[in-house]
Amino acid sequence: MAVLPLIATPGASLTLLIQHVTEGGRRQALPVVLGTVTGLYVHAGLAVAGLSALVMHSSQAFTAVKLVGAAYLIGLGIWTWRSAAPKAAPSHRPSLRRANSVYVQALLANVLNPKAAAIYLTLVPQFIAPRQSFGGQILTLATAHALLIAAWLAVWTVLIRRASRTLRTPRFKQISARVTSAVLIALGVRSAVT
Repeated sequence: MAVLPLIATPGASLTLLIQHVTEGGRRQALPVVLGTVTGLYVHAGLAVAGLSALVMHSSQAFTAVKLVGAAYLIGLGIWTWRSAAPKAAPSHRPSLRRANSVYVQALLANVLNPKAAAIYLTLVPQFIAPRQSFGGQILTLATAHALLIAAWLAVWTVLIRRASRTLRTPRFKQISARVTSAVLIALGVRSAVT
C-alpha cells in the first residue's frame, strides 16, 4: 500500500504507455510493462548489492545518474516530438524490432530514474525484518511492486483502448505525441534541477 501513491503518480512509464498504445495498439503495452518491471528488478538487485546505497550516499554519483537520466528523458522527448509528424496509418502488428525498442525505452526510463532507486533505499528498508534474508525480502517487495505497476499500466491500457476511435485519428496521434514529448522533456528538466 505504501508504494501505491508512487505508482499512481504519472511518470515516464505512463507517458510511454500512452504514446505507444495510442500509436500501435494494445500490444505495445506489453513491452512498456516488461521494460518498467525489469527496471524495478534492476533497482532491487542494485539495492541488494549495495550499489544503490553507494550512489545515493555519493553526491557526485547521484548527480551523474540524475543527469544521465534527465538527458535520456529530454532526448526521448525531443525524438518523440520530431517523430510526431503526420504519417500514413501504421500497421497494428508491431515488429519485433519495434517491440524491443519500446522495451528498451521503458527499461532505460526506469533504470535511469534516481527516484525509482530511492524507493529501494528509503521505503523498502522500513519493511525489512532484520533477522530474515535481506535479498529474499527485497525480491518479494520488488515482485509486489512489479505486480502493482503492471496492474496499474494494464488499467491504463484498457482505458486508452476504450477511447480508441478518438485515439486512432492522425490529428489526435500527433497531439498525443506532442504532449508526450512535452511531458518527457518536463520530467527530464525536473529531474535535472531537483
